[in-house]
Amino acid sequence: MLIDHLLSVVTFAPLIGAAIILLIKGDEAVVARNSRAVALFVSVAVFLLSLVLWFNFNKSSADFQFTEKVEWMPALGLTYHMGVDGISVLFVLLATFLTPICILSSFGAVEKRVKEYMVAFLVLETMMVGMFAALDIVLFYIFFEGVLIPMFIIIGVWGGARRVYAAFKMFLYTFAGSVLMLLAILAMYFEAGTTDIPTLLGYVFNPDMQFWLWLAFFASFAVKLPMWPVHTWLPDAHVEAPTAGSVILAGVLLKMGAYGFLRFSVPMLPEATEYFTPLVYALSVVAIIYTSLVALVQEDMKKLIAYSSVAHMGYVSIGIFTLTQQGVEGAIYQMLGHGIVSGALFLCVGVVYDRMHTREISKYGGVADRMPRYALMFMVFMMASVGLPGTAGFIGEFLVLVGVFQVNTFVALLAASAMVFGAAYMLWLFRKVVFSALTSEEVRKLGDLSVREKVIFAPLIVLTIWMGVYPVSFLDFMAPSVENLITNYNAAIAASDAAPMFAQLFGQ
Repeated sequence: MLIDHLLSVVTFAPLIGAAIILLIKGDEAVVARNSRAVALFVSVAVFLLSLVLWFNFNKSSADFQFTEKVEWMPALGLTYHMGVDGISVLFVLLATFLTPICILSSFGAVEKRVKEYMVAFLVLETMMVGMFAALDIVLFYIFFEGVLIPMFIIIGVWGGARRVYAAFKMFLYTFAGSVLMLLAILAMYFEAGTTDIPTLLGYVFNPDMQFWLWLAFFASFAVKLPMWPVHTWLPDAHVEAPTAGSVILAGVLLKMGAYGFLRFSVPMLPEATEYFTPLVYALSVVAIIYTSLVALVQEDMKKLIAYSSVAHMGYVSIGIFTLTQQGVEGAIYQMLGHGIVSGALFLCVGVVYDRMHTREISKYGGVADRMPRYALMFMVFMMASVGLPGTAGFIGEFLVLVGVFQVNTFVALLAASAMVFGAAYMLWLFRKVVFSALTSEEVRKLGDLSVREKVIFAPLIVLTIWMGVYPVSFLDFMAPSVENLITNYNAAIAASDAAPMFAQLFGQ
């Protein structure tokens, strides 16, 4: 019975934990201690339950598994339909893995309104897992937009000095695009007569309708990814968010846009995807090169890592739209690896920020003399970020480049050359913070990693190396689903007369 409803348990168990925390009474210290304990216990339990998905998943099948389907609004044809394939199951695990790490990292950093903070994080976990597991497009939209509410609160209440500005900017940017996606969902419902995602995957929308649907979805997914030039909300959100908020924002929330491309734009709207692929390539290459150059001149550690995230997501969007086995698998692997590595880098910034209360790169120097264990750990994640072989960052970028070389050598050349910029700004950051001259008295007083911090970073280091040396353990899960996606896409393009219709639409 647990297996039959496992996805629902994993999705909604955090809400039960949030309800328990709301019932906690007592003085502020007792409430804070008990709220932390409940949130950590529930998030760890949810992660362990999600591992059951991992161990019981049929890796040889491209079908949706652990499915649940119940009538929700019969008059409208809406259903509560949940399930995961070889792509979405990996993102469910990513969300449940990072949540307890974020909660544990907040134990020393968040001292005010701890109860409400923990409730917000558990609600956020439910929304993230539900979004990746939803198989009804309206249910997907509810979870997709529901993520914004707790993240808005986390940034707006527990963020930095400009937290309200950053929270509203993030909300307005992402919500504006999603309004267009809602209109597209309604159009698809009236056209196909269903909101069931597996059914919509088999429905053939006419090419001229695909054009407008694709643009509507793109308006939402491009902002969430984020793609240039609608990326400007991300650096502000990262800088002002608390450390755990930055970790979950970079680790999971940035993956929502790319997941939307894989679940909706590419399989449901193949002719429009074929037409707009050059546009995606152009925006992605600009994002990779431009944001890498911007990262080179940053003085705030968080902002530098935030711009690097935009560049890494550029590789993801290129990989998805190569529509090759290696390219799509590389994009998914890049998302998983980036989720671990970028989250760890933000935690690295949080460690020194909690001690010195500044993120200015110029305020540091010689940290290796006072925090050698921290310096070693920081080096592992920095090397993974620049794509060192043997780390999680290498496999995804390599597969993406292999995929894009098969379809467009010029785009591959531009993307590959931009990797030099990534190495430049990350090595510069590491040298300035860790190895430059120790001149600050505040740095001289720094203590190395605590036991709690070692517990936080240990699983991240293990996973970073594991993904780098044994990628097949993840690629085996996604391979059948990716192959099915590409096969169906190629069949749709081969059977379509979209090219002349689009040419006529644009007067070409």
